[in-house]
Amino acid sequence: MENISVNSLGHLTFCGMDTLSVARDFGTPLYVMDEVSVRKECRKFKDSITEYYDGKGLVCYASKALCCVYMCRLIAEEGLGLDVSSAGEIYTALKAGFDPEKIVFHGNFKTDAELDYALENKIGRIEADGFGELRRLAALAAAKGVTANVLLRVKPGVDAHTHEFIQTGQIDSKFGVALENGEAFAAVKEALSYGSISLKCLGCHIGSQIFEIEPFCHTAEIMLEFAAKIKNELGYEVPELNLGGGFGIKYTQVDTPADTAECIKAVSARVKAKCKELGLDVPFIMLEPGRKIVGDKGLTLYTVGEVKEIPNVRTYVIADGGMTDNPRYMLYQAEYEVINASRADKPKDSTVTVCGRTCESGDKIGEGLKLQQTVPGDILAVLSTGAYNYSMSSNYNRIPKPAAVFIKDNRIITAVRRQTLDDVISNDVL
Repeated sequence: MENISVNSLGHLTFCGMDTLSVARDFGTPLYVMDEVSVRKECRKFKDSITEYYDGKGLVCYASKALCCVYMCRLIAEEGLGLDVSSAGEIYTALKAGFDPEKIVFHGNFKTDAELDYALENKIGRIEADGFGELRRLAALAAAKGVTANVLLRVKPGVDAHTHEFIQTGQIDSKFGVALENGEAFAAVKEALSYGSISLKCLGCHIGSQIFEIEPFCHTAEIMLEFAAKIKNELGYEVPELNLGGGFGIKYTQVDTPADTAECIKAVSARVKAKCKELGLDVPFIMLEPGRKIVGDKGLTLYTVGEVKEIPNVRTYVIADGGMTDNPRYMLYQAEYEVINASRADKPKDSTVTVCGRTCESGDKIGEGLKLQQTVPGDILAVLSTGAYNYSMSSNYNRIPKPAAVFIKDNRIITAVRRQTLDDVISNDVL
């Protein structure tokens, strides 16, 4: 991670701030984001797509990675678009003043109420994820007397080298319509038959936490070949191509993610060459990075509650958070680097399991982790937790959700306040 260091007290610092002081002032568990680095990554994406696609493109931040009003405002200020996947994310974006024309509404199933809400608020692109959704969207748009600008999600059949739970581009996926069996072409024909549908974009997404550049290049070529088939056989050239996200980040020392600019440069060269070969205009390109923008720009602080040593078996370091604020280890054994922020200057000479406080044996942040000697009251820092931690947080065991803060120019700004016990029961009928 950027901007971590150790001060003269031996404490871990983040963006120049002593993490122990941050934990003391704001409590734990606590999500802490580096706003300057988030904005820097936004600009790297925006500048790269401008340079390598001659200004014909839009970067849409995948808000599911980290969605709150503060984050949506930041993205709007940086001139990016927004990828949302529920009415709740649309509502959050609109409350932040986000331009609805720059919002893309994704998801493998959207209720009629959500589709209605998107149409009423003139959301820029609404994804049709399958035949049923395409038909419902066409009917809803016709009933309102409007035209829905549609993105058709296609499964390009690319096997991205990542965990099977976060692969999305293969034929056996709940997302989209497949190329291999002809259903994607049939869906295009049907979309073009509706007067209430304007097929603006072909979209795809092959998975998450991808390090290699070649899968993105290969996917772009497959999608362009499909676009050429549509043009040649149906006489319609789809003007936009959404290549999705999935760019990997560095969670541990062994991770080797590709550079943002280098990836966009390589893919753009293949896109331009393929368009020339196929006789296509270079389409307006959309990208949807989420994790890449926020994942390694944040960390989570915990207070150690107990240390349980079982001789010749295991040492448990029990934090005051866990699966309620970070379920990713339970979901797919996500790996993290953990530092004892109170003793960051000391060697990592113990092997421990860091676990959470809920009534679940699987509530862990990591197993077999190297960590400094740790005692109750120490502050732990789990690195690279900016993505899919706050977004996936829950109130399991009726535990209040943590606060989220952003550090900018030596200031700490509260983006999401810590839940109270009253918040936890706020929807209960008393």
